[in-house]
Amino acid sequence: MDTQGGITVQRALELPGLRGGLPEVVAGADRLNRTVRWVHAGEVPNIASLLKGGELLLTTGLGLGTRPAEQRAFVRRLADRGIAALVVELGPRFSRLPSTIVETARAAGLPLVQLHREVAFVSVTEEVHTEIVNGHYTLLRRAEEVHRRCTEALLGGGGIPQVLGILADFTANPVFLETADGQLLYAAGPESGDACADPLQVWEGLRGQREARESGPPANGVLVDVPGGGHGTGAVRARIALLAVSGPLLPVHRIAAERAAGILAVVLMQARQEEELAARGRGDFLTDLAEGRISAEDAPAQARVLGFKPGDGPLLPVVMRLAAELEPAGNWAVLARAVLEELSSVGVPVLLGVRPVEGRVPLLLGLRSESERTAVADRVAAALRAGVERAGLERAGAHPPVVVVGVAGGWTAASAGLRHAAETATAAQGLSDRPWYDARRLDIDLLLWRLREHPDLAAFVDRAIGPLRDHDRTSRPPLLPTLQTYLAHAGRKAETARELHLNRQTLYNRLARISELLGTDLDDPQTVLALSLALRARRHTT
Repeated sequence: MDTQGGITVQRALELPGLRGGLPEVVAGADRLNRTVRWVHAGEVPNIASLLKGGELLLTTGLGLGTRPAEQRAFVRRLADRGIAALVVELGPRFSRLPSTIVETARAAGLPLVQLHREVAFVSVTEEVHTEIVNGHYTLLRRAEEVHRRCTEALLGGGGIPQVLGILADFTANPVFLETADGQLLYAAGPESGDACADPLQVWEGLRGQREARESGPPANGVLVDVPGGGHGTGAVRARIALLAVSGPLLPVHRIAAERAAGILAVVLMQARQEEELAARGRGDFLTDLAEGRISAEDAPAQARVLGFKPGDGPLLPVVMRLAAELEPAGNWAVLARAVLEELSSVGVPVLLGVRPVEGRVPLLLGLRSESERTAVADRVAAALRAGVERAGLERAGAHPPVVVVGVAGGWTAASAGLRHAAETATAAQGLSDRPWYDARRLDIDLLLWRLREHPDLAAFVDRAIGPLRDHDRTSRPPLLPTLQTYLAHAGRKAETARELHLNRQTLYNRLARISELLGTDLDDPQTVLALSLALRARRHTT
């Protein structure tokens, strides 16, 4: 069943644009019910890296390569990306698709179609996109009507039972609201139909079925999370469960349930602490400032409303990024309170917010002069770490929070500095622990992080240090730590030996073995640069 309002590969082949090309399915004929999310046309060899999955890819085959190995790799990458189907127009490049391509597509389960006549790709794209958009529009219009009725019910004094009742009537099936661990909160049935007799009895059957399956949604139903305002698995406050009893569940039913979940989240969160809402509001202000949605001219007045009065000195942007295992599962008020209490000893004006979705704590601090930057950054980093510990988030084996300090300056600089620090804090996850990082010194890591999904980055790392990684998987002592320490000390062997607790001859032997495995000279500046970059990049490619 299509859950996104798209069309199937089969339907796309039946539209006039592709039908006029005399399509022949040469692989994956049993998978033509795949959903086409979008259409893309292209001829470049690395086109898989440009796709997200669910696309119908149109090509004349120019990017498929000439050698069998290239053709196999091209098809496999597309299959791994999860595209809906590959459509190749025969012509100057191929009079018929090579067996290598057909066999690889068949083995990968990828629908492969060859067109015997030329077609206008732009016309095909327009036709399929129109069909998809029309389908989406129809679904969304029906779901929007349910959302409107639920909103009106709440404004009219109704509550969760009324919202679930509207959803049950729309789906003509029973609807349940359960806790995150599967306990029933409320059951509603449609006003007419077989499913309205006893929804609680249906729930008992549903619970037994799910216990037998141990986890996941029921076999003939769907679960929709009601968010709880946190980040990660702890963010689920409740779940809406739909069960197909008197009729099938359609894509529009899931969409309507997702809309209803947003409404229920608001109802369930009405008792949230004002303290956390205030911290979120400050986080929204700092994020809007970073993203340019608040101008440097308007920012001071808005900051004063939030209680931030920094004076005439420069502003220091700071961002703390929590590792996923440290995030406070919805209660960010505890963290914000603990950090603010620790920051009170720093002695400078501070505006602190929380961004639970990104797992970030952005701050702005008012300095008297630029010369205070390092000293204040030291105190702020210590206060942030102490606040995390005070909030009870420190735990054994967890990655410590990353604190990144931007460039001090006026409100314009603060906007760019907050954005830069936020991006860099994400890129710095997993680096060796320091009290804080200067955002300017992590620009290389930020650049590598932005390239993390590009296949060339992984290929570069593999070329540069792949032999060492292979060695360390099977042999001792591991050599990558030795190389990393050696490069960190700029090739100074005495300092490297001291940090690794090795005698000089043992270090020389290891360095010689590294050079042998890599086939490189560790005294060559270009080699040192490439190895340093590869060691930094491997965090983002493994």
